Amino acid sequence: MIPRRGLRTFVRDARRGHQAKRGRKKQMSCKKDSLPAMMVMTNIHKTGGRESMKHLTTEWPLLKELEEQLVRTLQKVFAVLLAALLEEIDQQLAEARDKRRYQLKDKRPTTIQTLFGEVTFRRNYYYDRQAGAYTFLLDAELGFDGAQSISPCLEGTAVELAVECSSYRKATRTLESIVGYAVLSHEAIRQLVLEAPVSLHHPVSQRHGRVLFVEADGLFISRQGKGKRAKEEKILAVHEGWKRNGSQLELVNRRHYLHEGAGDVWERFEEWLMNEYAYDPCRDLLIINGDAASWITACREYFGKRACFQLDRFHVARELRQCLSGHPRWREVRKKLAKQDEEGLLVELNSAVGTLEDEAKEKQMVAMIRRIESMPGCIRDYREWLSEQGVETTGMRPMGHAESVMSRFAHRVKSRRSWKDQGLRAFLRAMAARIDGIWRRNGQLVEEEETRTAASASTKSKRVEQAKRKAGRLWADVVRQNLPCLQRSSGTPIHQALSALRDFGWV
Repeated sequence: MIPRRGLRTFVRDARRGHQAKRGRKKQMSCKKDSLPAMMVMTNIHKTGGRESMKHLTTEWPLLKELEEQLVRTLQKVFAVLLAALLEEIDQQLAEARDKRRYQLKDKRPTTIQTLFGEVTFRRNYYYDRQAGAYTFLLDAELGFDGAQSISPCLEGTAVELAVECSSYRKATRTLESIVGYAVLSHEAIRQLVLEAPVSLHHPVSQRHGRVLFVEADGLFISRQGKGKRAKEEKILAVHEGWKRNGSQLELVNRRHYLHEGAGDVWERFEEWLMNEYAYDPCRDLLIINGDAASWITACREYFGKRACFQLDRFHVARELRQCLSGHPRWREVRKKLAKQDEEGLLVELNSAVGTLEDEAKEKQMVAMIRRIESMPGCIRDYREWLSEQGVETTGMRPMGHAESVMSRFAHRVKSRRSWKDQGLRAFLRAMAARIDGIWRRNGQLVEEEETRTAASASTKSKRVEQAKRKAGRLWADVVRQNLPCLQRSSGTPIHQALSALRDFGWV
């Protein structure tokens, strides 16, 4: 029989032993399950830890939702502030106008589409006693046409997207993704391209030598209409050399000449060079690179000793590959062409004549040999010719820029598309201006100069700044209650965080 005191001790020791045994089993189990536990923690970490934070009472939106809400809020803020700014400027114009000339008739509402959405505002409508016509002073002063309901910035962006994208429909979808809704149709963008006042006249401010590099090529583009054949568009790219911009090379003073009309290409091109580059026929030299098209090779006769013509190596290599691919002398021919050894290349080509076992290739080879022989110097390096003229050739690189430019034009205007002459001409001009970096919007109205106020430029800038400050006071009222995630009570973490930032002087 166990005494009472001994019984208590016995039970206590038994319990301790059982608990120690359970602890050892649990420890062993944790060691076995350590790898799955780590995997679970890793998965929680990868998912952002949202499952591990379910105990929090505050529900936070995802970053994507926050970004979308903020963009929509900024669009609303932009619309209100821009409308207030325009109305304030219009009011200042009304106070400073010549009241004997401009009679206020009405205050009319209008809505314009911008890159940040729709903006609705009211502007004053005047009768011009001197001109006998009705006008909006705000439109003339700020250089936009309110009747089109499209802001100049949105119009310029739409035209640029039409040039950069593969089609007008792609430009529409891209613009929709930027603004947030379908702001313009593809036909509306096409009309903007047709009406865009693009000017390719942009004389270079500074010449960098007496040598001009010319890359000439043509594009055969299909025309709309039954029975209409494709026409060749003659495009010439001009630059003054190369300069390094970081790890890349850029062309200096690059411009594009689009030949229009039926006149002589090189005569019109020389006039264009005089206007854009201040070209002096008695001083400047031309390096012309292109294929063997008759209108391109005619430059040899027109410019004479003032120009050096080179056959484009891309076209020469492609034609040689068609004739000699797989031929035993093909490797030597490639070496001679890479070295621009004109005499050695002719020797190799003459040696290959009669060994091609294909009559069509034989004729093509003979025609190519005659073409090269008829234009001495068309294969050799142009830098040798420039050295003979006393020109320093350091930093000059091989020609061949034209094919990449033509590929860019062809990607947009060809691809089984057909064009009308007017639409193609307007599009090519816009694309050339975009590539050259001289894209400018000459969107001022014709009557702008007639309707300008007598205020000086300094006074005008002060009034604009005053209007901005007055419109900026609306910022707090517009932003308030527009972000759902900020509409919390004072005890939430977001309110506490913002209060702390305010106390420490951060906001």
